[in-house]
Amino acid sequence: MDLKQLILVSGEINLVDVPPPQLEESVVLVQLFKSCISVGTEISTIKASGTPLWKRALDQPKKVKKLLDIFIADGLARASNLLKEHINEEIPIGYSGAGVVIGVGVDILNFKVGDRVACAGAQFSHHAEIIRVPKNLIVRIPETVTYDEASLVALGSIALHGV
Repeated sequence: MDLKQLILVSGEINLVDVPPPQLEESVVLVQLFKSCISVGTEISTIKASGTPLWKRALDQPKKVKKLLDIFIADGLARASNLLKEHINEEIPIGYSGAGVVIGVGVDILNFKVGDRVACAGAQFSHHAEIIRVPKNLIVRIPETVTYDEASLVALGSIALHGV
């Protein structure tokens, strides 16, 4: 059974079918009820993804140099393939959400199925129906906190870290 997830490709957001995440040790599976959309980070990521290649090259000369180094070391085919992969890269977006635990890894002792949780992490807490999150990027939600409020967990932690 495939699940829905938002994926960014060349400046366009697509709702795609993805396989369900697999349960492993040290991770928790969470069915998301709310996912926070960051108007700063995510909008800038979307805009950057849709920027023409020549403009990206002007804005990021270090990356151009890195590609030239690969061209010199490994040849045109390798550099060209890396560039094509990067241009057409499918990027899962999202990094903050809230939902309920539907699975726990064998070494997870502090969460159980049914727990209300908030999740963070750009590599994990995507805009998707079900996500797989490491135990250090998840926190239980108090009963007085709504899923809407809890979905802001990553933005709140970034602000606290700044303080």
